[in-house]
Amino acid sequence: MEAVAVAAALGFLLLAGAGGSAGDEVREAAAVRALLTRLLGPGPAAAFSVSVERALAAESGLDTYRLSGGGAGARVQLLGSTGVAAAAGLHRYLRDFCGCHVAWSGSQLRLPQPLPAVPEVLTEATPNRYRYYQNVCTHSYSFVWWDWARWEREIDWMALNGINLALAWNGQEAIWQRVYLALGMTQSEIDEYFTGPAFLAWGRMGNLHTWDGPLTRSWHLKQLYLQHRILDRMRSFGMIPVLPAFAGHVPKAITRVFPQVNVTQLGSWGHFNCSYSCSFLLAPEDPLFPVVGSLFLRELTKEFGTDHIYGADTFNEMQPPSSEPAYLAAATAAVYQAMTAVDPDAVWLLQGWLFHHQRTFWGPAQVGAVLGAVPRGRLLVLDLFAESQPMYIRTASFQGQPFIWCMLHNFGGNHGLFGALEAVNRGPAAARLFPNSTMVGTGMTPEGIGQNEVVYALMAELGWRKDPVADLEAWVTSFAARRYGVSHKDAETAWKLLLRSVYNCSAEAYSGHNQSPLVKRPSLQMGTTVWYNRSDVFEAWWLLLTAAPALASSPAFLYDLVDVTRQAAQELISLYYEEARTAYLNKELVPLLRAGGILAYELLPALDKVLASDSRFLLGSWLKQAREMAVSEAEAHFYEQNSRYQLTLWGPEGNILDYANKQLAGLVADYYTPRWQLFVEMLVQSLAQGVPFQQQQFDKNAFELEETFVLSTRRYPSQPQGDTVDLAKKFFLKYYPRLPYTVVYFSCGSF
Repeated sequence: MEAVAVAAALGFLLLAGAGGSAGDEVREAAAVRALLTRLLGPGPAAAFSVSVERALAAESGLDTYRLSGGGAGARVQLLGSTGVAAAAGLHRYLRDFCGCHVAWSGSQLRLPQPLPAVPEVLTEATPNRYRYYQNVCTHSYSFVWWDWARWEREIDWMALNGINLALAWNGQEAIWQRVYLALGMTQSEIDEYFTGPAFLAWGRMGNLHTWDGPLTRSWHLKQLYLQHRILDRMRSFGMIPVLPAFAGHVPKAITRVFPQVNVTQLGSWGHFNCSYSCSFLLAPEDPLFPVVGSLFLRELTKEFGTDHIYGADTFNEMQPPSSEPAYLAAATAAVYQAMTAVDPDAVWLLQGWLFHHQRTFWGPAQVGAVLGAVPRGRLLVLDLFAESQPMYIRTASFQGQPFIWCMLHNFGGNHGLFGALEAVNRGPAAARLFPNSTMVGTGMTPEGIGQNEVVYALMAELGWRKDPVADLEAWVTSFAARRYGVSHKDAETAWKLLLRSVYNCSAEAYSGHNQSPLVKRPSLQMGTTVWYNRSDVFEAWWLLLTAAPALASSPAFLYDLVDVTRQAAQELISLYYEEARTAYLNKELVPLLRAGGILAYELLPALDKVLASDSRFLLGSWLKQAREMAVSEAEAHFYEQNSRYQLTLWGPEGNILDYANKQLAGLVADYYTPRWQLFVEMLVQSLAQGVPFQQQQFDKNAFELEETFVLSTRRYPSQPQGDTVDLAKKFFLKYYPRLPYTVVYFSCGSF
């Protein structure tokens, strides 16, 4: 009976979004042709024939593509059951037959002429209904300042990688503003409630309110415009956009408008006090709950239409007011019923992070209360961190509710070479084979993008594979050749070394968050151990520099050279920090001056110069995006300060200090470097005066430096300066370690 129930749950989800008219097929084919033109140009695009036919899918809902043709004088035939399937087929052809590479950092699209023939008709079907993309946090850590041109590139990337389910959450605050005004709140009360743009993700999940706001009228208008364009483009490919729904959080002002309303004030979040957190949660039994929920969803779908899947997170990283299963079931049911009151076909997409984040609270009874409060098949759970902490095992496949196996990988949009490729490679297939598995898809849910592209290339490919990649070393070798447009022995060897080191994190307790001393406020208690042999990183660095004369014309190679040099610098900073700390603890002033001086006065400034040579590692580019979203200088300053806060203090008092750390030129020079120089100076002063190091005083002084950076109006270059290869080579010749270092293995969270 259990297997029958599971099959019924899957059946409902497999039908969601499937089907469509002949007009949809025509529109989706046209969208892929337009993508081809944007990607390759009109001439090369004419060498492809694109069509979409739902009937190609042998099983309804399982995207399928077929490749054929090509060769001298013949067009390549791309046939897909959806536009997404056809785009994924195009990507497969470009990757496997043409040796091309599509990536965030820049694509390598040198096409052989004539286009290679497909020797035999190639038909591929995805093993699961969904390939999901995004985390609620991605909208703040990566997407927040994007214009339409950047969104267009991302949606193209999504289509080429076969993504068919993704969040579309822009513009929702404009809809909420209409609802709150209709309920009787004032504009000033609404303005006080919304966070600033860089922190909206946590406002949307009820973690924060007010912090670094308000939102401007121009912000609302631009986000509405963007959302319409995003939705139109996603739908044109046959993607399913996930819209937001009411999760139960309300502004405090609701208690003025409705004095009898039943609300509970939740606890604080992220070291913020109740001026910015402790959100108000509407009681599920209060008659206002369905009113607010249906008002919002009705206004939202009136504005944007719907594809019937909605996201909402009531207890994300927040403890519910009661652990009683009856309360949790009622709170969950209220959210779902508010959806179905407006859309009877609603499916709720729930981030399963809450079950991982507070395991002591979410016991079997509590998890069961949530999962059982929604009809089976109407709750779609994201197993958000499945590559490390799969919840489907602990919850018996989410007690029959469909789930998506997701790779989270990145926290805060941090830089730092990192991955668990073996775990990622094996994970989806293992989840499909789990007893009574209700897995219906794979997903990528990073908090921030634009880093470690090899990890996402593998995960996207696994969305179309029934089995793991048989030989990851061979796979990464091919990845490198496609990425640079040519095979090069030294570059491929470098990638093999990275695969067995930084991308081979297997410790169960890894976090994926960069805890390197480089990006943390210094202290004498910082950890420096890593799970890999640092000599592998240093050797990969040397090999990439050896390959530079042959590969320097490749933008992707230059990006990787900067990234690996940055990683080598990160390793060196840990080693020099260890030397400085040991010298201090041994009361040896000269060794402290040497190691501390190199770290703070030579190594960090040299790293900043290397980063400054590539536009993809510039603080100026980051801040320019924020400023360009504005319509006035005052608004531009406000957005820039939002962005600076997120990168550093994350709150008025360093509440989540350095969580969203990045290694960008300008940030290294004017934020991390002065902090390290202050630390070294205070250590030296402590030894010279024979008094203990005062960490509390250092923290106070460091906060002044950090806040000065956040409030600064200094402009930073948005164009690269210097020659990457030359700067990386000089850095290498000066700092490459001459002696092997001891290998120490540790949790993968401390890279």
